[in-house]
Amino acid sequence: MSNTQTLTIQVPATTANIGPGFDCLGAALSLYNRFQFTRLADDAEAPIIQATGQGAEQLPTDDKNLVYRAFVSTYQHLGQTPPAIKIDIHLDIPQARGLGSSATAIIAGLIGANQFANQPLDPADLLQLAIDLEGHPDNVVPAMVGGCCLAAKDLAGKWQICPIDWSPEVVPIVAIPDFELKTDLARNALPDTCGYGDAIFNMAHLGFLIKGLEQADPALLKTALDDKLHQPYRLQLIAGFAEAYQAALKAGAYGLVISGAGPTLLALGDRESAGAIASAIRNQWQTANRSVETQVLKIDRQGAIAQFT
Repeated sequence: MSNTQTLTIQVPATTANIGPGFDCLGAALSLYNRFQFTRLADDAEAPIIQATGQGAEQLPTDDKNLVYRAFVSTYQHLGQTPPAIKIDIHLDIPQARGLGSSATAIIAGLIGANQFANQPLDPADLLQLAIDLEGHPDNVVPAMVGGCCLAAKDLAGKWQICPIDWSPEVVPIVAIPDFELKTDLARNALPDTCGYGDAIFNMAHLGFLIKGLEQADPALLKTALDDKLHQPYRLQLIAGFAEAYQAALKAGAYGLVISGAGPTLLALGDRESAGAIASAIRNQWQTANRSVETQVLKIDRQGAIAQFT
């Protein structure tokens, strides 16, 4: 590998939880951030970080940048000194909206470092590092491997990953409002404990969700998206959810949930009604003088892609 080569990494957005799958289920979406890594001369001042796209002005461009922190942490894990590096970031995924923007940064930094270190870590190693950095698996796992993924920690403390079949007949529609919701704020809205009844409710509904996604079964999906562990506490942070929920159902959605920690909302529907669902949510929020962008997306099946040029 020449030191002058540029590594380009594309990482998909993700939607986490999907109703009852709190902190363990996520899916990759057809919306992307792109990262270019160029190795600099060894005596160069590092890092050089530039960002363009949605919210680029909010990103730190020094060693506090999350992409660079993940890059350095990989070399620390390997017991090596990171090279001087230039990182160009282009953002198409809005930040602090519940679409896994921070997960894309972590995945890009890990993969970038592993590539420049001649790939000593296998994908399973990288996933373990990514989950350690993010704190939970629901965004970083699908961002790396694509598709819909369920993650669970075994009794030895190691994360195990299970791919979930998501029928192409089940279409994800996102509604992205023009305000941010920091993950810390959404986490702080949750109680410290939950009752057995709520836990059992979610376990049962997660089973319905997995089967409903696989079979594109409307009856299962209309039941599956209910949740009692996180959404009841976070809805107060997202004005207009109840009205958007009713509008989405009336347009043919199976349900409407908070994407990740929010404030983006995720609706699921079939191909025929997807456009109408997006319009209904947008019109409802605009009627209430709230600005929102809606997009009909697909499930990204590839995950992170890295290529040297």
